[in-house]
Amino acid sequence: MLPATFKLCAGISYRHLPNMTGLKRQAAVAIVQELKKVAFSRPGPTQWINNVHRRSSLLGSRLEENPFSDMEMSYIKQGEEAIQKSLNILGEKDGWKTEAVMGNGDKVLSKVLPDVGKVFQLEVVVDQPLDCVYDELVEKMEQMGDWNPNIKEIKILQKIGKDTVITHETSAATPGNVIGPRDFVSVRCSKRRGSTCLLAGMSTTYAAMPEQKGVIRAENGPTCMVLRPVLGNPSQTKLTWLLSIDLKGWLPKTLINQVLSQTQMDFANHLRNRLTKSISAQALRC
Repeated sequence: MLPATFKLCAGISYRHLPNMTGLKRQAAVAIVQELKKVAFSRPGPTQWINNVHRRSSLLGSRLEENPFSDMEMSYIKQGEEAIQKSLNILGEKDGWKTEAVMGNGDKVLSKVLPDVGKVFQLEVVVDQPLDCVYDELVEKMEQMGDWNPNIKEIKILQKIGKDTVITHETSAATPGNVIGPRDFVSVRCSKRRGSTCLLAGMSTTYAAMPEQKGVIRAENGPTCMVLRPVLGNPSQTKLTWLLSIDLKGWLPKTLINQVLSQTQMDFANHLRNRLTKSISAQALRC
């Protein structure tokens, strides 16, 4: 059908050639010749389909190169920025002050940074393999309120790719309501680099989660958890938690510092208990 149409067009054009002169005549002749080539080449339907497939594949590959919107890309960049800033802070070994040391070796350090304020660093060893710890902190993130009494709820608002999520977290009030509940909207990014896992985050804005009535919107970040297998004992995991947080409100700094360092110590104990119960439950199911 298509070659016949081209033949008809060529015939119609040919009848008008004697009335044309100069460049118009040359152009018309060239068009007629090209139409004849296409008409007599008789491309089968397979060739046309293949051309469409190739073009579709090219378009698809281009879309896959960057499947995210500008807003999503900004969240991805924020997560990567949180990782980089956290690693820079943890990489500076000087100036850390010991806040607390437990009998089992758990330790909290602190440091004052000019552009960030006071940050805290928890260092603990957990008697579970890295994958188990990672699964609890990342894959089961929304269940954290079930085992950590300092967290009321964590909800994933949006997933972006395989590494980045936007979360809304509500903290529980401290005993005696000395510090009331706070909430956070954060971008979180998880990365694996060899045998090391990085779980970083920082506060962000999210239009679908404005400030909540009766709850103070606090800010955190950069914050990061670094998970590594203990050298020579892969059944254990070393966890380093960098905590940088602004609770907002009118609170004495001494009180804030005491609460934050204690929160990190409590977290280590709650995590251990959770992992022990999870392993026991799995053993019973088997």
